Amino acid sequence: MKRQQAGFLALFIVVCLAATGCAAPEPVISDDMLVLEGGDLPVDLSGSWAMDYARSDNVNDALREAMYQISRTGGRSAGLPGGDYAGPINRDMAKVMPLARLAELITRSDELTITQTDNEIIVERIDDFSMFCAFYGGVSKPTESAFGKETCGWEGDRLVSHMEFIDGLEVVNRFTVSEDGKQLRIITTVASDTSRVPFTLSRYYWKFEKPAPAYDCIETLSMKRVCTTGTLER
Repeated sequence: MKRQQAGFLALFIVVCLAATGCAAPEPVISDDMLVLEGGDLPVDLSGSWAMDYARSDNVNDALREAMYQISRTGGRSAGLPGGDYAGPINRDMAKVMPLARLAELITRSDELTITQTDNEIIVERIDDFSMFCAFYGGVSKPTESAFGKETCGWEGDRLVSHMEFIDGLEVVNRFTVSEDGKQLRIITTVASDTSRVPFTLSRYYWKFEKPAPAYDCIETLSMKRVCTTGTLER
């Protein structure tokens, strides 16, 4: 009896290792990524960045890659004996399409402004919410809002931002700067509980000098904005 139970247990382990979802997924940001040796941020990401469309991923090409990945595992994950994979593949692609549209939407900004201090990194995007990473005392400090939580960490010289939303949606951004500091690559992955296949887009940016604004404005105590073409005393 014990031998039979051991056989069932071994079979269960093999099935779990072969199937998706049996084992707990590895965390996007591990504990060692949350702690900075020496306390200093490894890379300076600050500056103005303009998208390099020639090198950035095309959404349609990324969709074809996703379909290829789905076609490789579609029948196996559905438990089909072989041959007719069209149904599972079509269902999986239908679930990936919303992720692709969202990935395209959140990476559509052709210009980024990144502000970096000794402890914080703010990534501002045109017509979209800003990303915020904080590291105090050499340790990452997650930030929470009504929409979800953002956790940042360092994978060597690469900054990783992991945003978890309340509806099971996850967005991961990985920032890598070239050695000369003039190019930036951001790999964005969107995943959801509704799809077993995530969607990934890679965007490239060139650093540029942003001209000073034509007007300098401040808010006065009377709640009125005062602007000038020169420099205002504050």
